[in-house]
Amino acid sequence: MSIVVTGATGQLGRLVVESLLAKGVPAADIVGVGRDIDKIADLGITTRKAAYEDVEALKAAFAGADAVLLISGSEVGKRVDQHRNAIQAAKEVGVGRIIYTSISNAGTSAMKLAAEHQETERLLAESGVPHTLLRNSWYIENYPIAQAVEHGLFGAAGDGRISASPRLDYAEAAAAALIGEGHAGKVYELGGEAFTMPELAAEIARQSGREVTYTDLGEEKYTEFLVGVGLDASYAAVLADSDSAASRGDLFVPKTDLEGLIGRPATPLAESVAAALRQ
Repeated sequence: MSIVVTGATGQLGRLVVESLLAKGVPAADIVGVGRDIDKIADLGITTRKAAYEDVEALKAAFAGADAVLLISGSEVGKRVDQHRNAIQAAKEVGVGRIIYTSISNAGTSAMKLAAEHQETERLLAESGVPHTLLRNSWYIENYPIAQAVEHGLFGAAGDGRISASPRLDYAEAAAAALIGEGHAGKVYELGGEAFTMPELAAEIARQSGREVTYTDLGEEKYTEFLVGVGLDASYAAVLADSDSAASRGDLFVPKTDLEGLIGRPATPLAESVAAALRQ
């Protein structure tokens, strides 16, 4: 079985490759695709340089693949065109199946970040290529847990429950979907142990022995806060909108699908916090 992992030079992509290798997939059967393939030379897999903007390079990278993991691009605002190129390339070379990393509750979410995922899911449906949707909730690594000991947590998520999990959990789920049977046509809503932001602050406080608070600023003031700490205004607005969407439940999903794919319990919040505080 030939497996292609796009974005293999990124944090999630590398973890997927490592998970495939740990599951016994021969290195010779894995192709890692990315812009800076020197980053994954140590993994011993086949590497092919390709950017989502280069359809011909993608076609060469995908040729002969039974399954392609299409990890969503990181450039917000450019991803629909990038994903369209990848889907087109996969279709033209006869890829057996595409596995796409979408976002939680993409079918109903109104958050700005969901729009490009929704369009990509539509493109996949229209392509006719068998596919699997992995609708990932938030990474726990998105939260500045270590820094929160000194500065606290800020946001606009209210008391919304967020089903965050470490990247490793999502990587293992992707690897399972790549090599397992019966995943074509399936939609998996993936997320771990759910928590509210006040609960996250309380867990950081418990483990650190320090007072840690969560300050809910609301979407507008949280946008201003993010700009104040150095983020681009448009990106800050997208993140604040995502937090606001979390307050409405857009980042909550049961952990059933994640645990079913990885074959173990999702990483507990306490364990994730402990790992972050050790860094």
